[in-house]
Amino acid sequence: MKIFTILMLLCTTVFPCMAQVVEKDTDISPLLISEKVPNVSVTSIEGNNVPLEKILKEQPSVLLFYRGGWCPYCNRHLSAVGEIEDEINALGYQIIGFSPDSPEKLKASKEKGNLTYKLFSDGNGELIKAIGIAFKAPERYADKLNKFSGGLNSGFLPVPSVFVVDTEGTILFEYISPNYKQRISSNMLLEILKQLKEKLGR
Repeated sequence: MKIFTILMLLCTTVFPCMAQVVEKDTDISPLLISEKVPNVSVTSIEGNNVPLEKILKEQPSVLLFYRGGWCPYCNRHLSAVGEIEDEINALGYQIIGFSPDSPEKLKASKEKGNLTYKLFSDGNGELIKAIGIAFKAPERYADKLNKFSGGLNSGFLPVPSVFVVDTEGTILFEYISPNYKQRISSNMLLEILKQLKEKLGR
């Protein structure tokens, strides 16, 4: 019994229990509103490992999780959010994008989409798995994922998601759709951010 208790304690304090890759996109079990995102490290475009906690403490954040720069639906969504970046910033939020893409591929995405917000690489999927939005990619994606991740990923994909978190990493809002063609609209996102700002009294 004592051993079981210790293992559970480690699971909840050291190792993210949600760090898994499920079989299908409809099987995911994402973290819920009011829970905190895990403080794992991601890689910047410059190739530096950065703790997520350090990124989030700067200001409340809109976190975009996307499949990769090879996905036209992701690129369109990244650009759409970029078009309202000034409005999002004016509300007091920063925008941060995450994907399994390598830093080199992130640079290409920023240039292609004329993005000015930050993109980070989660090549091995540590963050994506810990948040609970990772699933096994169809075999046909293996070569593409391996190439775009710099050899770190050949077997998983994130369900495209948007999380809004405060400076402590607490989830205030989330939009998750297993249908990768369906994304939250810019107008809806702005309305949500306005409501959250009023609720938090910022």
